Amino acid sequence: MAKYSNKINKIRTFALSLIFIGIIIMYVGIFFRENPIVMALFIIIGFLAIIASTVVYFWIGMLSTKAVQVQCPSCGKVTKMLGRVDMCMYCNEPMTLDPTLEGKEFDEKYNSKKKS
Repeated sequence: MAKYSNKINKIRTFALSLIFIGIIIMYVGIFFRENPIVMALFIIIGFLAIIASTVVYFWIGMLSTKAVQVQCPSCGKVTKMLGRVDMCMYCNEPMTLDPTLEGKEFDEKYNSKKKS
């Protein structure tokens, strides 16, 4: 069985990892103190990763405002859904807004625009 999680949480986790990756890249630049050009290059690349994280956080924040809020049938908490199928942000219960998918096995492919 594949491990699924809420799409909003996946994107937020990716943005958080960009921050840590950027800091690590900038830290690696310290090891090149004798070559200022290489050190500056690492610091700039790390800074760009942190800026990319800011853009991703802004994007998911805007996307989150458009997400449909539903009450999870399992835990009863209000969660946000993106797409036709998604998972509860709290208990990872599979949920759908499409009545034709009710009772079917959860698959993230239901969110793709291609007909399969």
